[in-house]
Amino acid sequence: MKTSHAQHGLSLIELMVALAIGAMLVLGLLQVFSASRTAYQLSEGLARVQENARFAVDYMQRDLRMVGHQGCVNDQARFLTNPAGFRSTFVAETQPTEAQFAAAAAQLQFQVSVQGYEAQGTAPGGSVTLPTSGAWAGSPALPTYIKNLSPAPAAGSDVVVLRYFSPEGVPLETFASGTTTTMTVEKDRWDKVIASSGLAEPAILGVADCIGATAFQASAIVASANKVTVSVAATGLNKSSMITDNFTTGQAMLYRAESEVFYVAYRADGNPALFRARFSATKNGTAVTPVIEELVRGIENMQLIYGMDSQANSALPPTGFIASQMVADKVQTGASTVPWRRVGLVQVALLSRANTPSAALAPAELPRLLGVQVTPPTDTRYRAVYETTIAMRNRLYGN
Repeated sequence: MKTSHAQHGLSLIELMVALAIGAMLVLGLLQVFSASRTAYQLSEGLARVQENARFAVDYMQRDLRMVGHQGCVNDQARFLTNPAGFRSTFVAETQPTEAQFAAAAAQLQFQVSVQGYEAQGTAPGGSVTLPTSGAWAGSPALPTYIKNLSPAPAAGSDVVVLRYFSPEGVPLETFASGTTTTMTVEKDRWDKVIASSGLAEPAILGVADCIGATAFQASAIVASANKVTVSVAATGLNKSSMITDNFTTGQAMLYRAESEVFYVAYRADGNPALFRARFSATKNGTAVTPVIEELVRGIENMQLIYGMDSQANSALPPTGFIASQMVADKVQTGASTVPWRRVGLVQVALLSRANTPSAALAPAELPRLLGVQVTPPTDTRYRAVYETTIAMRNRLYGN
């Protein structure tokens, strides 16, 4: 009689079916992990783009709003009088004309609070292909001190220069004019307002009251236990002294005089970023040096449009009504920088990109920055455009 035996092991067909099912499960898990990783990268890229753009916009807003600040009276009002209520020791004349103001070093021309430079082909309706290469080109032409920045401004992106007195000032305790003018302030306030600027030794300063304002370089800065004494003479960068100036203690304030440039450039690793160059000098020094700061990584392009006051005649008071908007080469069509005194707002557009690729889908439409079409590289990075309008509060009518 034949006895039956129980089956042991798996047949080849069963083994192959099991392997196929297992492979399908593994592939499914890999697909889930891959999709999860892609979603995480895209989410991280989106968050980084938003964070970078927010910081860049906030930073530019803070500084652009200071345009025109020259103490309790703005720059527009200072230049409505003849002679002007503003003077600079960086020129030889004690009552300089507009043309004579321009003899100062370009970085120290505080009679021009805002000045823009329009990249070639980037007016509304123009186009830019990224990444750009070659030297910056546009109108007005970049001055040498901006062209020589390192890293240099990227082609296809606008540039803006700001010059203003710092938001906070230190009250003058004494002021004695002469061939060497001296003024004293409280040391604690000096340390908190002037010395804590992020510059090694801020010596480009401004003093102002409601009658006049003067930008100057400190020839000497001497600190004691409670006081700081600032001396000014016709040495270093100063071409004249403050012998004709007269500021009333208790009313006049001492400020840091800020001169800075915002621009987009490529880092050494090829990645774009928003940079700020601040210009300063040491006491009695003979050179104006830049301090270049990388503010935000991932800003690929910047476009600017300027809002102009309806009263274009700089000899008449502004109305405070923005009647037209134009790019930089339409604001300044010649050598004169006076038209910049009638800028009341700035529109800023930034193209921000993620730091790493994230398998982002190509956009249905190319990004536009204030009417400028931008063609980015096909690198699967997430990108977004951020635009804002910034009013220059110190130039509001009646301020």
